[in-house]
Amino acid sequence: MNTTYEIIDNYGYSNYDYLYKVIDYTIKKLNIKNAYFDIVFISDEEMHDLNKTYRNVDRTTDVLSFALNDNKHIDTLLNSLGDIFISIPKMKEQASMYEHSEKRELSFLCLHGLLHLLGYDHMNESDEKVMFGLQNEILESLDIVR
Repeated sequence: MNTTYEIIDNYGYSNYDYLYKVIDYTIKKLNIKNAYFDIVFISDEEMHDLNKTYRNVDRTTDVLSFALNDNKHIDTLLNSLGDIFISIPKMKEQASMYEHSEKRELSFLCLHGLLHLLGYDHMNESDEKVMFGLQNEILESLDIVR
């Protein structure tokens, strides 16, 4: 069985065909098998509501991952990893702020969310080094740079 995913564009952002290559490359590189997850594009207001409801943080954010299993070793018949929510307005704002393309920012946020679903985190310096190093390696391999 293969890993499958769905991109759900609830925001109306149509410029994301390149994400399939980013996700497929990451799935292959990390040898993710027998898994399913969703990536959902939403508004800033929806993200604010999610952040407040599930994290008790009363502001918007760029990406939220809701992992159903924080395991880096997936070996069941079909493992539902969870959902990744991305605020398209926040993504656009950050692309402008960091002075790089929306392609780079959306790819980063999608990859960041997927790594969280796989159990990666950045709560301490050594974990951050691993997670951000992997993100940078994947994006650079795909020539998606700042």
